[in-house]
Amino acid sequence: MSIFEGVATALITPFSSDGSVNYSKLEELINKQIEDGVDGLVICGTTGESATLTEREHIDVIAKAVKFVNGRVPVIAGTGSNCTHTAIEMSKEAEEAGADALLLVSPYYNKTTADGLYEHFADTANAVKIPVVLYNIAGRTGINIEPETVYKLARDIKNIVAIKEASGNISQIAKIAALTADLDFDIYSGNDDQVVAVCALGGKGVISVVSHVIPREMHDLVMSFINGDTKKALSIQNKYLSLINTLFIDVNPIPVKEAMNILGHEVGGFRKPLTAMPNAHREILKRELINAGLLK
Repeated sequence: MSIFEGVATALITPFSSDGSVNYSKLEELINKQIEDGVDGLVICGTTGESATLTEREHIDVIAKAVKFVNGRVPVIAGTGSNCTHTAIEMSKEAEEAGADALLLVSPYYNKTTADGLYEHFADTANAVKIPVVLYNIAGRTGINIEPETVYKLARDIKNIVAIKEASGNISQIAKIAALTADLDFDIYSGNDDQVVAVCALGGKGVISVVSHVIPREMHDLVMSFINGDTKKALSIQNKYLSLINTLFIDVNPIPVKEAMNILGHEVGGFRKPLTAMPNAHREILKRELINAGLLK
């Protein structure tokens, strides 16, 4: 059974003016996302600035999110690390905090071999009982999870049940789909501009950034495709393609946080080394929000 079908928002972490986590705003964002139709929430992923959270903050944000969600949608906690021991400990704590599933990014900076990747993910998944979603994003980590490695993990480790594929390589995603066709394994798009393509390969949805501002539309996109209305799904994808691209005009999550602030959600700033968007880019973003009918 899939963790979710549709859209799971890779939620930002809101900060107060003093740089601390703004938990009241986090609750507000979670309630708004659920009210607007998302099918799941990813907490402390890349978009949640997890790399700049302390380990205590990381677990606290996950635990608070679980409390705020209160079982309404699955909570998928980002607990990946470039250190296997750290990933295991974080994953255990997230499970204890009540997360429904985990998102494990591939080890970054120190990288590893294919065998090392297998052991890293296998050891971490075997330390918990909840489902695990692999996260492939070589553009950030410097290492690609090859389809053969994905297949071996899905075959051997019972709670490795899905992958967030953000490689941008449709041929690779097709190979993963082919290799895992006889397994109980799901593929989620990690790129908002490739949702239709990934669904066409049997994908179950998207872990999304743009769903911060168009949650209902991204849900409808995926469900339209799953329900056979591919024309409507493609229409939604095309309608918001320019907005999707603009949300990556700077390093994620700078543009989406700026967009949320422009729209009045007051989610705060960033933790360095992330900094505010240049004014020229901010004006481009404002125009896109206007063009998308989200801002007057």
